[in-house]
Amino acid sequence: MKNTFILLNLLLFSLSVYAQRSTQIKLKDHAPVSIYNIPVSNIEKAKYPVVDMHSHIYPTSISEVEEWVKNMDAAGIERTILLSGYTGHSFDSLVSVYSKYDSRFELWCGLDLSDYGKPSFTKTVLSELERCHKAGAKGVGEITDKGQGVYIAFQNNRAEGLHLDNPLMTPIYEKCAELNMPLNIHVAEPYWMYLSNDTINDGLINAATWGIDLSADAIQSFDELIDDFSNAVRNHPRTTFIACHLLNCNHDLSILSKLFDEHPNLYADISARFGESGSIPRYMKRFLTKYADRILYGTDNGFSSDMYHTTFRFMETDDEHFYVPGFGYHWSYSGFDLPDEVLKKIYYETAKKIYK
Repeated sequence: MKNTFILLNLLLFSLSVYAQRSTQIKLKDHAPVSIYNIPVSNIEKAKYPVVDMHSHIYPTSISEVEEWVKNMDAAGIERTILLSGYTGHSFDSLVSVYSKYDSRFELWCGLDLSDYGKPSFTKTVLSELERCHKAGAKGVGEITDKGQGVYIAFQNNRAEGLHLDNPLMTPIYEKCAELNMPLNIHVAEPYWMYLSNDTINDGLINAATWGIDLSADAIQSFDELIDDFSNAVRNHPRTTFIACHLLNCNHDLSILSKLFDEHPNLYADISARFGESGSIPRYMKRFLTKYADRILYGTDNGFSSDMYHTTFRFMETDDEHFYVPGFGYHWSYSGFDLPDEVLKKIYYETAKKIYK
C-alpha cells in the first residue's frame, strides 16, 4: 500500500512538472515538425524559365555574386531584378559590378529625396532619375510607405509626410512613364501588423515583431495607404506600377482583385508572402490563376538554393502541412499546385510583357 502511494505521488508530480513545462513554452519558440506520412517534394529547378522580379543587393563580394549566378543556373532563374534603391555614386558603383553580369541581373534605382521640403525637390529627384536611367537603371524601387511617408528601402532616404498620391509625386510618375521605368512600391504591411498583440491576433508572432505603431504622429492606417496607392495608379495610367508582396492584401485578396480589374497598368509580385499565402492554398490557386497575367514571381529573401526550392514547392506542388523555418507564423503551409499555363505566366511571361 505504501509503495502504491509513493508511485501515485511520483506520477502526480511528473504530470505537474510536464504541465508546467508545456505551459511555459512560448509561441515564438514553437518549432513543430510535421509527423504526417504524406508526399514531400523537393523541386530543385523550376519547371519553366524564371524571372525573379524582386530581389536586392545581398552579396558583399564578387565571389558571392558568382555564387548567386551558379544558384540561379541550378534553379532555372533566367534573370533577377535588383531593387537597389540607390542613387548617385552608390548606384554607379553597383553598375560597375553588375554590368559584368548584365544578362543575368537588371538594376533598378531609387529616388533622391534629399531635397524634400525645398523648392528644388522636383528638379533634384527628376534629374537624378534621368541620370540613373542613362547609367543603366531599368526601373525604380523599392519605394515604401508604411504610414509616415515615402522612403527608399535599405537607404536612409526619407520624406516624412509625403504619401503616394501627393501632387509632388506626379512629376516622378510621369517621368517614369516617359522613360518606360516601372515602379516597385511597398504599401503598408500585412494586416496582422495593424491589430492588437492579443490572444485573437491570427499572426501574433509576426505582428509582435513587425507591428505598426498606430499611436505615432501623423501615421496613416492600412486603408488610407491602400487608397493613396489606388489614387496614384488611377491618376497615372501611362505609368507601370508593381505592388510588391501582393499589396500586403493576403488577408483579403478582393482588395487587389478590384484594383486589378480597374487598373490595367497595375501588377503585383508575390515575393516574401508565401508564408501569408500558404495557409489558403486553394483560394490562392484560384486567385493566381485568374490574374496570372498580372502576377510576377519574386523572392526578396537572399539567394540560397534552398530559398528557391521552397518557392518552387509552393508554386508547383500540392504538398500539404509543411513548415518553413523563418516565415514567422504558427500555421503550416500547403502548395498551390498551379497549372502549367499559370506557371509560365507568373514565372516569366508576365514579366516580359512589362518590357514589351
